[in-house]
Amino acid sequence: MRPMWAYRSTLRPAEIHPALRSFADECTAVAARLLAYVGALALIAIVGKQVLSNLPIGSASSTPRPGWSLASRSYPAFAVTQVDSSLKANTYDIFRHPGGGRKDVLRWAADPGEKPAAELELYRPGSEAREAGPPIAEVAARMGPDEMRDIEAAGVIDSKFGYVSLLGFTDKTGDRPPCLGFMKNVDDANLRISGWSCQAGPPQVRRTAIGCILDHLILLTAGNDPKLAELFAHAELRRGACATRATSTVSADWVTGPENPGLRGAL
Repeated sequence: MRPMWAYRSTLRPAEIHPALRSFADECTAVAARLLAYVGALALIAIVGKQVLSNLPIGSASSTPRPGWSLASRSYPAFAVTQVDSSLKANTYDIFRHPGGGRKDVLRWAADPGEKPAAELELYRPGSEAREAGPPIAEVAARMGPDEMRDIEAAGVIDSKFGYVSLLGFTDKTGDRPPCLGFMKNVDDANLRISGWSCQAGPPQVRRTAIGCILDHLILLTAGNDPKLAELFAHAELRRGACATRATSTVSADWVTGPENPGLRGAL
């Protein structure tokens, strides 16, 4: 009988099939490539974040307040179908705030490059509104951050959005013509409509210009906001002749009358 070690010496060592060896090598190579790709993407993300954090967003002249940035990829939500024929140049800027607020700002000037003669801002506030300053001061600042103006109530004007408060802005130096501001808060639609007109001429010219801007303001998209869409749908039913609205007598009371309020009787 042959010893046991003799049988063991005749057995061939176990061998790995070439196909299995090739598959294992391929898996190792794929894993190495995936690790390299993931590492490269992580490096790109780190470098990109560092670069973007050092880039300024917007410019000091276009951003209305700290925290607001120019949203160049957003689409206009509003339009004014008709303005004074003397205002040939217009711009449309959209600003967004991390708190959720959005401002659509339309400006008109007599010629490109000139200072705007009229402005309309449609502000849908977010959480940042709790830290904002007085709205009247913001309207005055948008006319020119370095300009000092006296502010006084100037009655109201009727529009398709209802009565809109007017504000008189007079340059303290006397170098610039007086301007007429306006403001309308619509709490149900979370919207504030404000702006100003600095067009030359008597106060009635600016009053009429504001009335026409408001009555020709339309909504392009509500952005899935039913309250905003409802506001403009109802406003269109009240659209009228803006010049007639501006000259009509809203109230006999001196506080709410469409003309600049004056004191009764002599001092």
